[in-house]
Amino acid sequence: MTTPRAPIEPPADWPTTEAEALAAQDGLRTRVVRDDDGTAPRPGTGVVVGVDVAYDDERDMVVAAAVALDGATLEPVEEVTAVGRVSFPYVPGLLAFRELPTVLAALDRLAHTPDLVVCDGYGLAHPRRLGLASHLGVVTGLPSIGVAKNPFTFRHEAPGPRRGDSSPLLDGDEEVGRALRTRDGVKPVFVSVGHKVSLADACAHTLHLARDYRLPESTRRADSLCRRALLALRD
Repeated sequence: MTTPRAPIEPPADWPTTEAEALAAQDGLRTRVVRDDDGTAPRPGTGVVVGVDVAYDDERDMVVAAAVALDGATLEPVEEVTAVGRVSFPYVPGLLAFRELPTVLAALDRLAHTPDLVVCDGYGLAHPRRLGLASHLGVVTGLPSIGVAKNPFTFRHEAPGPRRGDSSPLLDGDEEVGRALRTRDGVKPVFVSVGHKVSLADACAHTLHLARDYRLPESTRRADSLCRRALLALRD
């Protein structure tokens, strides 16, 4: 693993205020494809890339990791990182504007083309229907899903106790994702569509990727790589 020392800068036209970011979300969320359009791989196939970020708050920097897995075996085939400057304030619902430039830089360093990107966070399960997974999917054109550890602001009934049991994640009467049990008797994860993937397939991908643990292997490996890269950055 090599962590670049020169931090990437956001594009010159990247939003820097809450008003600019909300306007950008308004335009992008209309472009989200909420179902399978035929480009996403079937669960257990293709190159699946997990992305995650970690922050160095003292220096206002963010580290992004992208880990490519063989979709069948879940073995890693490539790992890359990128370091960027945080140029957007912390605003709930607008975290993608802090993270996405560096995540995109990490994805750009992959030699493998992702067939599916799995984000540690939300897609449509977002108050404005444009979490990181959906935002990333729209700007890259890649199929994507969000798998979060917590349900954000939405409500759900507890799913059944067995692996594969699920319940709707609801915003009012709208199903924006599912609470999905990936291990018997272990608390669920929260799956949502990012872009170009159906909710049923997003759950199937998550179950395949969470073969041995509560979290998808893509998320576990990207999180671990992020932490190692952050330590290297501080050395």
